[in-house]
Amino acid sequence: MNAVQIRSAERALSAGTWLIVAGAMLYSVLTVTPLAAQHTPDRWAWTAPILPLVVDAAVVIVVRLDAVLARLGGHGGRWPIALRWMTGCMTLALNVADSALQNDLVGVAVHAVAPLLLIVTAETGLAYRRAIAAAVTRLEDEQQAERQARERAATERREAADRRAREEREHAALLLREQREHEARLAREQTEREEAARRAERAEREARERAERETHERREREREQQQRERERTEREAAQRRERERLEREAEARRQEQERAERERRERATLLAAGPVSEKLPEDRARAVVQAAFAEGLAVRAAAELCGWSVGWVSARYTEHRDHAGLVLEGASS
Repeated sequence: MNAVQIRSAERALSAGTWLIVAGAMLYSVLTVTPLAAQHTPDRWAWTAPILPLVVDAAVVIVVRLDAVLARLGGHGGRWPIALRWMTGCMTLALNVADSALQNDLVGVAVHAVAPLLLIVTAETGLAYRRAIAAAVTRLEDEQQAERQARERAATERREAADRRAREEREHAALLLREQREHEARLAREQTEREEAARRAERAEREARERAERETHERREREREQQQRERERTEREAAQRRERERLEREAEARRQEQERAERERRERATLLAAGPVSEKLPEDRARAVVQAAFAEGLAVRAAAELCGWSVGWVSARYTEHRDHAGLVLEGASS
């Protein structure tokens, strides 16, 4: 019997078991509900189906877990057995109770069929599953033993073939090694002669390369020395140009300072004359106004120094301010 047939038998057993369980549950609910309703207060009559459903739920749990444990080859102990028989007896008692109370033996026999069939089916299904699990385990052990025997035989054949191939390789290697030793001896003698010739040639080539390398190194040193001389000359020229630039800038600053000092003295001379009683010539008046503007004097004070009107002096101040703004814009751009 192969694994496919075993799985087919397990499916048939499971389908039949659950079919019987479903039928027994439905029959139990339809039979026990009226009995429970008769012995329940009227306002709680709607709870009558709960009792058969609870008992049938216990039956489902027992059947399902027994199937799992049997498939795994385990055993739940005494409590599963007690639950299985207790639920079976409760189902039987609840189903025949109404007929028994009415002394209806035929009704007792009829209503006992489904619970008894459920109890026997649960026990029989458990036994079948355990037997199937044991058979499957035994079949797997036999198949494993057969596979190990085949693998062991194949390993032995492979080892024998490897041993023969290894002996043949060792014999061939021995012959080949003797031949190679003879050829190596001849090749070694030839190599020694060629090596002597190569050493002589290599010594000559090394001497030539050493001479060329010394010539190249001497040229490199000369070129590096010339490069350093050229860099030193360029550096000295750059330093000389930098000194000349600094000297020119210092001379320009000195001349600018002298010019500013000279202008300051001229402005001081123009402003030192004080207020005049009559108008100065326009050229001198313009010079006085420019000096007053540079010194930050008020327009009225400048007008008193040159003798011209405040409006004319204010116009000259505006010209000087515009000129100063243009100068600043040109410097910033």
